[in-house]
Amino acid sequence: MLSKKSQYALKALSYLAEHKNKGPVLISEIAQLKNIPIKFLENILLELKKANILDSKKGKGGGYFLKQNPEDVSLAKVIRISNGPIALIPCVSLNFYEKCENCNEDHCGLHDVLIEVRDASLAILEKKTLLDLTD
Repeated sequence: MLSKKSQYALKALSYLAEHKNKGPVLISEIAQLKNIPIKFLENILLELKKANILDSKKGKGGGYFLKQNPEDVSLAKVIRISNGPIALIPCVSLNFYEKCENCNEDHCGLHDVLIEVRDASLAILEKKTLLDLTD
């Protein structure tokens, strides 16, 4: 399941993508129009800034804006930043792999099926971008 944090990140980024050429956007504007708690949004936007997806400008006319083109930011990247792994269990994760306790990956039907689920999900999430979220 997609976390609230990821949902909010994607909503905020889609709004910023729609306003890409209109200059920086205030956090309060995003929070109000996308119905996101402002304190939660502040932390999300800071994480996205650290990941070089966003940048910000201080002072009059300031706010957040996309540092990258919307068509260059995959949904998979945003979800990994805000939610962590896309895989449903850690032993099939590409970027957050952990061996499952009490499991032999060589003979685990669940492992094999969830690799297929991961690959199918990634095929979509890597192809879709912030531009696909805009109206």
